[in-house]
Amino acid sequence: MDSALMKETGKINYVELPARDLEAAKRFFRQAFGWSFVDYGPQYVAFDNAGLDGGFFQSDQVATTDNGSALVVLYSDALEDTLEKVIAAGGTIVKDIFSFPGGRRFHFTDPNGNEYAVWSEPVN
Repeated sequence: MDSALMKETGKINYVELPARDLEAAKRFFRQAFGWSFVDYGPQYVAFDNAGLDGGFFQSDQVATTDNGSALVVLYSDALEDTLEKVIAAGGTIVKDIFSFPGGRRFHFTDPNGNEYAVWSEPVN
């Protein structure tokens, strides 16, 4: 974890996500978003350079909004470019770019089937 991040009681500090294939998760997020990783044994890998530190744990479970999972939402200042990077890295778009009050976003699944979203400020 990045020791420069301020730790405050009661504030979200770290997030852990399931992944069937830890190597596939690392390849995808490194290519699509530039994250970096530290392996902690064969069943856990931590990530940083992601805005919030966290990790992937070995699991056959999948995090999607359909099964009640919280949605991890990333930010982009170039939404269309990020969508293309997600596709090129092996992600699947499950909701194409749409507008919502305050911005635009799309949803995708990573190679492990976990759902994420990327949002951007509204286009002026």
